[in-house]
Amino acid sequence: MSNTSHPVNSTDPFGRDEEVAKIEIAVLSVTFVVAVIGNCSVLVAIHNTKKKTSRMHLFIKHLSLADLVVAFFQVLPQLCWEITFRFYGPDFLCRIVKHLQVMGMFASTYMMVMMTLDRYIAICHPLKTLQQSTRRSHIMIAGTWISSLLLSTPQYFIFSLSEIQNGSEVYDCWGHFIQPWGVRAYITWITAGIFLIPVIILMTSYGFICHSIRMNIRYKTKKTTTDGAHKNGLIGKSSVSSVTTISRAKLRTVKMTFVIVLAYIICWAPFFTVQMWSVWDKNFSWDGE
Repeated sequence: MSNTSHPVNSTDPFGRDEEVAKIEIAVLSVTFVVAVIGNCSVLVAIHNTKKKTSRMHLFIKHLSLADLVVAFFQVLPQLCWEITFRFYGPDFLCRIVKHLQVMGMFASTYMMVMMTLDRYIAICHPLKTLQQSTRRSHIMIAGTWISSLLLSTPQYFIFSLSEIQNGSEVYDCWGHFIQPWGVRAYITWITAGIFLIPVIILMTSYGFICHSIRMNIRYKTKKTTTDGAHKNGLIGKSSVSSVTTISRAKLRTVKMTFVIVLAYIICWAPFFTVQMWSVWDKNFSWDGE
């Protein structure tokens, strides 16, 4: 997240477009409120469910928790940052905020990946779901949180409270990169780790899932037709209904996770596209000049 400047403080020689800043504040405010209300509602619904907690409930619970981490430790700090413009806090707080901002993104993304992989195992390798499936789910979730914590640790060494320009006496929480390729490597790493690699895994998993479901429906329809023809000379209504029920049961959670994945791709693709464009296109300019 980059911070532009504005003439709020007379000692700050840098300025920003106040109208754009107001729009950013409004968007971040709405995003924060929607994220908090939406994910808290999901957690309450899971807590109040009368059914036995399933693996999907467990994954959705932790996905909502990861999204709340994004809301409180990425969106909220960025909102406060846009309001105050400069980062007002000690160096260690700057590093912690930057660490948590990226950690939340990693956790949210890879929790979604783990949830999709769980659906892949359940549908494409159903026998494995009978072998310590709950224990495996807990390992996948714990691994996601630990990996997110570790993958975001470089933030501590990249960002610090420092002068935005030598001799300006204006301090902010800024990143320091090896010139001239450092910022390009950083943005590419973030884009690959949080967007490109997860999207490849997600799309590959859904490809196998869709293929497995199609083959499963085709096999069961053929089997039901053959059995019904041998038994009654025609296909029984109850047999057809049974095939439809099995298909819908398998598709229900797949459809839900697919919607979540699709929303993720639609929301984040423009952001990462512009970020990559800004560091790889030498003619790119944020102000359009």
